[in-house]
Amino acid sequence: MGFSGNWTRRGFMAGAAAAGVVAGTGRGMAAPACSQVVVGTWGGDYQKLLTVNVEKPLMDPRRIETIHDVGTSAARKTKLLAARNARRGAMDVICLSDLDTFELNEAGVLAPIDVAKVPSHANVLKPLVRPFAIAHIYSAKVIVYNPNRIKAAPQSFADLWDPKYKGRVGLMDGHYVQNIESAALINGGSMTDYEPGKTKLMELKTLVEPKVYPSNEALAAGLKSEEIWITLMFKARGFMWKKAGIPCECATPKEGATPYISDMAIARNAENADCAWAYLEAMLQPQAQVGFADLMGYLPTVTNARLPADLQKEIGFTEAEIANFRIPDYGYVAKSGAPLLEWWNKSFKA
Repeated sequence: MGFSGNWTRRGFMAGAAAAGVVAGTGRGMAAPACSQVVVGTWGGDYQKLLTVNVEKPLMDPRRIETIHDVGTSAARKTKLLAARNARRGAMDVICLSDLDTFELNEAGVLAPIDVAKVPSHANVLKPLVRPFAIAHIYSAKVIVYNPNRIKAAPQSFADLWDPKYKGRVGLMDGHYVQNIESAALINGGSMTDYEPGKTKLMELKTLVEPKVYPSNEALAAGLKSEEIWITLMFKARGFMWKKAGIPCECATPKEGATPYISDMAIARNAENADCAWAYLEAMLQPQAQVGFADLMGYLPTVTNARLPADLQKEIGFTEAEIANFRIPDYGYVAKSGAPLLEWWNKSFKA
């Protein structure tokens, strides 16, 4: 069950260009039969922005308390799977990547999206609509580089293999799938065949001796200190780094950028289901979406959230770049994830 069948250039551009009416804020809707909602999230900047843009302005006035269940994606998925047959779910609202929500839906954890309970769902970009989750924010994988050290913007993933960058290439450990995918796309692979990426990454290991960092923060520190000059990262993260004073720019590779979608979904056995639906409605409000774009660099998923032109230019993608997006096949990635991780740890990082 891949995503590529639903994401088209025409559909994306039509949605992205549409003029919308400000969505409802929940006023006039029946009061939910609950007083709190448990939101499973990563913590950190994402949680802070949920508090500032969704919870305080939109949930607190309705007297709905938000309780955060903070943990890594893996820990929260394990928790949800363990409780899927329980009367009460481990959490109500689930914040995870698009791949993670696909996997949880396949495992029977998620409730189908009830559009009647989320009126603003009508404003979601049509290519992002799926029956088991609502796209919250999105960005796409690009090349992030130090313009002080690399004067001409990189054009291809293959640029990382240039021997002149020996010792100056950095990769994020947790993005092993994305790293292997990028290598595959310049070595005869495809979105349903990452195997050619393994050979290419071993070549990278020999040619430029890349550094592997344990976290986004560690990778950012490497860029800031100029220990590394070039990496692969989501454009939103590059935007945040630049705002923080790290010398970096983003370049979309000719092979195409791969979208990353941060989803929200509801557990099938959510204890506070009414409040969970109210939370999803709140997170789709234009002001909440724009707040994430300005502070975190992720693009809105609704047609009626308009960004300032300078911000759109900084974090957005051109029509041609959108037409060239590389869409993950979720079924393939889900099936291949474990063996790819084993190879990454035992072969590439060894």
